[in-house]
Amino acid sequence: MIIAGLETARLARLDEHFKRYVDDGRLAGWQVMVQRHGELAHHSTSGMRDLEAGLPFADDTIVRLYSMTKPITSVAAMMLVEEGLIQLKDPVSAYIPSFAETRVYRSGSIQKPVTEPQTEHMQIWHLLTHMSGLTYGFHNTHAVDAMYRAAGFEWGQPEDLDLAACCERWASLPLVFQPGTEWNYGISTDVLGRVVEVVAGCDLETFFRSRILDPLGMADTTFHLPDSSADRLAALYVPNPADGRAMRAPDFLVRPLRPLMLSGGGGLYGTAADYLRFASMLLGGGALDGERILGRHTVDYMGSNHLPGGVDLETIGRPLFAESTFTGMGFGLGFSVVLDPAENKVPSSAGEMAWGGAASTAFWVDPVEDLAVIFLTQLMPSSTHPIRPQLKQLVYQALVD
Repeated sequence: MIIAGLETARLARLDEHFKRYVDDGRLAGWQVMVQRHGELAHHSTSGMRDLEAGLPFADDTIVRLYSMTKPITSVAAMMLVEEGLIQLKDPVSAYIPSFAETRVYRSGSIQKPVTEPQTEHMQIWHLLTHMSGLTYGFHNTHAVDAMYRAAGFEWGQPEDLDLAACCERWASLPLVFQPGTEWNYGISTDVLGRVVEVVAGCDLETFFRSRILDPLGMADTTFHLPDSSADRLAALYVPNPADGRAMRAPDFLVRPLRPLMLSGGGGLYGTAADYLRFASMLLGGGALDGERILGRHTVDYMGSNHLPGGVDLETIGRPLFAESTFTGMGFGLGFSVVLDPAENKVPSSAGEMAWGGAASTAFWVDPVEDLAVIFLTQLMPSSTHPIRPQLKQLVYQALVD
């Protein structure tokens, strides 16, 4: 049978392949959705959302989306750009004044760093493209990363700080490089979320709910998981160093259900069905079911490569962890963007927009094939298994029309 140009027998290879991950214990459970031409061609689940409790991964299972929050925050910022309230070249300090004084690391230890002023002020587009000089504490490769960890920012943040307070702390730490000169995966989108709050005059949860989530019918997507939905939340796992099997994650990795800090870079909970509606909006040129979130040209612009000179991430990015491969891959305003599928060596289409989350979740939209794919599981870190390239191979081989 063929559904929307995808052969169902070939799509079954998805289930066969990822079921092996469950059978040998590498994943507790997972869910996948494949949509083409607006038609759901494949939807399946396997394994458990909670191994210890014996609860299956179900259609309505809620997961920690982690960095799959970033595209939603980026869309929120671009909505304000469309309204003329933000310009992409605006200095971040116009909205968060403390970033005007943020220094740039040059050398030295974490106790006595040698720094210099910003030669070009950090701008909004630097946040959208991860060219701000901000970083993550969990990278563990740079002196500034260590400063983040010392300040309480590794896989989370101090629980007594809200987003505004976190931004003040980050602004007091040096940048890894001069804004606009390199690419480095970091807390840029969290800072962008604070810009949205300042401009919109409300917190990120309120803006998301009123302007994106409710209009798109994403009822289960939230920063604050209610008690009534907590039993649907998948447990978080990490690989056992002894045998690679999924084991319960330690408490320090598990985010609170109702955090004080609303992380635009990684704080949302959600379901596959909800995120498919967000992806469908992007494929629909900014609109879904009569609700317009963005203009068509804005979505196209976000999906363009915004790295200076049109280079790929391999050329300008630091060779660190990110939720994307680097070769043949550019970066738009909130998403990775495929520049050259042959160079990337993973089946895809030029112009594909994608991102993933720390717990091995993934999504992409392919405007050429009118295709959207969502994959959810809960295993940290996402670099543990080659789930994303395998997922792409198994989806694209099913295309027959």
